[in-house]
Amino acid sequence: MIIIENDEIMLSADNGRVFMTIKKDNYNLKKVDELTSAHPRLKISNFMAVKKAVESGSHDPIEVGSWIDSMELEISIDKMEALITIYESQNFIQENIESLQKNIQKLLQDNGIVFGQQPLDLNSIKTGKSYIIAKGVPPEKGANAKISYLQQAEKTPVINEDGKADYFDMNFIVEIDEGSWLGEKIPAQQGTEGKNILGESVPALMGDDLPLKYDTKSAYEVEEDGKTVLRSKTKGVIGEVNGVLTVQKHLVIDGDVGLETGNLKFDGSIQVRGTVMAGYSIVSSGDISIESNEGVHSAELIKSTEGDVFIKGGIFGRGITKVEAHHNIFVKHANECTLEAKDTIHIGFYSLGSKIFCNELILDERKGKIIGGKAIAINSITSAYTGNNSERKTELVVQGIDRKILTENAKTKAQEMMKLQEETTKLNFSLSQLNQFKSSMSVQQVAVYEQTKQKYNEIQREVKELDEEIQRILKMLRQTSDYFIDIKREANPGTVIQIGNKSSYLTKQTQGKFKLENGELNV
Repeated sequence: MIIIENDEIMLSADNGRVFMTIKKDNYNLKKVDELTSAHPRLKISNFMAVKKAVESGSHDPIEVGSWIDSMELEISIDKMEALITIYESQNFIQENIESLQKNIQKLLQDNGIVFGQQPLDLNSIKTGKSYIIAKGVPPEKGANAKISYLQQAEKTPVINEDGKADYFDMNFIVEIDEGSWLGEKIPAQQGTEGKNILGESVPALMGDDLPLKYDTKSAYEVEEDGKTVLRSKTKGVIGEVNGVLTVQKHLVIDGDVGLETGNLKFDGSIQVRGTVMAGYSIVSSGDISIESNEGVHSAELIKSTEGDVFIKGGIFGRGITKVEAHHNIFVKHANECTLEAKDTIHIGFYSLGSKIFCNELILDERKGKIIGGKAIAINSITSAYTGNNSERKTELVVQGIDRKILTENAKTKAQEMMKLQEETTKLNFSLSQLNQFKSSMSVQQVAVYEQTKQKYNEIQREVKELDEEIQRILKMLRQTSDYFIDIKREANPGTVIQIGNKSSYLTKQTQGKFKLENGELNV
């Protein structure tokens, strides 16, 4: 087939192969470029042979490349889209619109494309550019599973009508009965099927399943009205341990902890409607709430290994009482006692001659007082007053952190957590697969399903615990530039202000937010 022939050149095609014969000695490479521009179907692949023929003045036929099809159809792997590319010149397209339309339809038909054809305006297309000529309808993913849980008590101070916070009138514990609703899961929904360009149905996508996270020893699942409902196996209080909902055992002492009860050690939460008598102790894994308005007098130890401690009436410790919490301590006042918490210690009125260790220490900004003793916090101390007119020595220390050690700890814990998350992904996939056949399982298969779920929950607890520690470290790292001791009204003489390794002994009354500036205390 002769493509073009004139006085200078002849271009011919044979089974897709293109041959060029140069007739005149003055033919050059610029004219070769003009030739390829005028004939988009010409693809020169042997440029060196063309260059050699032009430079040597050879008149022998040479193979220069290929003559490609007028148009090309590309179908995506998923058969959801087809692209067409036309390799004719713009003039050819404009002069042969009708025949090209017929060729396009034939090309689609030959490739089995019967659905989703898209209009193509041949008047505006560009040579060599790909255009969507057919597009399927993708399947729609169904709604993901929806999970809701019974809300735990919000351990925040009640805001009175005058706008003041009352730390001692708190909804600290939510009690529940056996069989109580703890949460529910609306199952993932089936989506809408799609159709590809070959007219074939594309299966609908199921929404993502999500597991209910709970302690299997204290709660169970039951199917109700098309939902998976979580109910309590026992009477207790709602709680959370490492991100997993649990019903903790709940011990209520209607009176005092003392001679009649003895020292208490309990795996769960303890609610004391009275007080803790002198010399007696409470150790609990859950929250501890001591609700007597008279507070605690000379008790030996009040300790929550996993939760918070709330003492409504304050502490008169006489140098004996020690209170420890895994998270927070809320107390009306602290008198000659020791307080330790990993997170925050909230004191409503005053701390007198006490030893305090925590991440943040917060007293009432209008009336709170720290008089005597020593308060050590990692990040900050806030109070209205410190010391007194008698210049009683009062030590306030904000330690700060060692960034290098904390960063390494965070990296190590993050690596541990990633390994566990990989395992939970595999287990979650297994649970999703098993859940589809739950209704027809044998006893042995149900046992495997329950064991897999239990292992999943256990690893989730570990992941949550690691994540909690990592977040605690990251929070500390983010706060390194804002360690402070904030005395809103009066810092009396005798107060020691220390941040990091910089300290100052106050000899006159002052106030303000004390912190390091250019490596020195701004006292």
